[in-house]
Amino acid sequence: MRSSFILSILFFFITTLGISQATNSSEGPFSQLIIRGATLINGNGAPPLGPVDITVENNKITAINVVGYPGVSIQENKRPKLKKGGKEINANGMFVLPGFIDMHGHIGGVSQGADWDYVFKLWLAHGVTTVREPSGRGVEYAVDLKKRSSKNEIIAPRILAYTGFGQGSKKPISTEEQAREWVRENAKNGADGIKFFGAEPKIMSAALNENNKLGLRSAAHHAQLSVARWNVLHSARAGLTSMEHWYGLPEALFEDRTVQDYPLDYNYQNEQHRFGEAGKLWKQAAEPYSDHWNAVMNELISLDFTMVPTFNIYEASRDLHRARRAEWHEDYTLPSLWRFYQPSKISHGSYWHYWGTEEEVAWKENFKLWMTFINEYKNRGGRIATGSDSGFIFQLYGFAYIREMELLREAGFHPLEIIRSATLNGAEALGISDETGSIEIGKSADFVIVEENPLQNFKVLYGTGAIKLNEDNEVVRVGGVKYTIREGVIYDAKQLLREVKEMVDEAKIKENFKIIQPGN
Repeated sequence: MRSSFILSILFFFITTLGISQATNSSEGPFSQLIIRGATLINGNGAPPLGPVDITVENNKITAINVVGYPGVSIQENKRPKLKKGGKEINANGMFVLPGFIDMHGHIGGVSQGADWDYVFKLWLAHGVTTVREPSGRGVEYAVDLKKRSSKNEIIAPRILAYTGFGQGSKKPISTEEQAREWVRENAKNGADGIKFFGAEPKIMSAALNENNKLGLRSAAHHAQLSVARWNVLHSARAGLTSMEHWYGLPEALFEDRTVQDYPLDYNYQNEQHRFGEAGKLWKQAAEPYSDHWNAVMNELISLDFTMVPTFNIYEASRDLHRARRAEWHEDYTLPSLWRFYQPSKISHGSYWHYWGTEEEVAWKENFKLWMTFINEYKNRGGRIATGSDSGFIFQLYGFAYIREMELLREAGFHPLEIIRSATLNGAEALGISDETGSIEIGKSADFVIVEENPLQNFKVLYGTGAIKLNEDNEVVRVGGVKYTIREGVIYDAKQLLREVKEMVDEAKIKENFKIIQPGN
């Protein structure tokens, strides 16, 4: 009886204070938090400013004080005072950014053997404070984690749950009323939106119409099985708020055909066929800056349509060796996840049946045309948000998000445009820009603090840091996110990575596992 009572008390304190409070990787929230002396990159496109002191009270930003000039002593009279019970972070010489928003973040997966605690720590270790989960293990699973995160019961980013259309339905959705009823039930279950893969045009129209009536948002991976009759333009006109990847966009840009130029032995269930032919798709679209290309782009912009390209998830298609040999796999990729990545006829995205020079060259050309559209879309005022789609195709949670930033740079984005894509643009697309997405008074205390300037080199945001030769001719590692702060809770990013490595090491010992390249 006495032991049961003690256990009850312990459970009360754990659930009240939050599991995160019981670890050495996090602390807070505090009644007051002051970040002192940092250079501010605020997420709205403005240039860096500093040094500044940022004050947080009740987990909201209450003041941003410029406290001097670079290279001279701080003006102490301009500094806010720390109150009793408050916490301050000495960020002199460091950079503070808004928390990053991953617009396409799957919370692990059964096939990958990746559970939420592993995934969440990798995201937070890379500055990701908000994640849109675009379908996964079901709405109940995602909503439960969302609630636990909001209460600080677990170490996790803010979660927005988008259910895969039709997920959980006892029978296929074949009528407009069934589509509407499913949408209403999805909203009742606590979902924030829907992710579509495609359906009959009347079904898509009905579902999107009902979803918009409820004030919820939506995303779509326009799968090839439906895209011949319903491409990105159809979706945007019907009220879809964002698209994932790029499927459905070249189809909207077709001028001399209505379907992709499929080989006559093509089978969608064959992943080699699916990804091999996808690499030739952009060449079938209208030429960049042609009348039709311009017309499609301008219409999508006029509809306030958001694009989430997820370049990184396809990068292995143009450079398999690079993706497969990324240095973080050794320490941070679970054995089960590594096995999932390997060539397979049944695993999604494991299309390395015989991947060679011709396929990679085609994909390199595909990337050039795709990036041209995305960059120009941004230039004309269209919204581009940042997402990773990690857990497939050799892309690891957290690390892949930073790689996406690098690829946006390759596409032509200025580094400040990339930060805006990763922060404010994502918040706007999710309808939460009053809450997060930039460092402004009144917004949530969501921050990334890093010791190196990410605008000069996004590699300093990787958990593995960036390689640098110092003044003593020594090779050193610099960077890695130092602190990630989500709604006032301070996470030691490097400690989170150490905890992930411990998970991976334990799994390797248990399975007597060592990473071996395919075929060896």
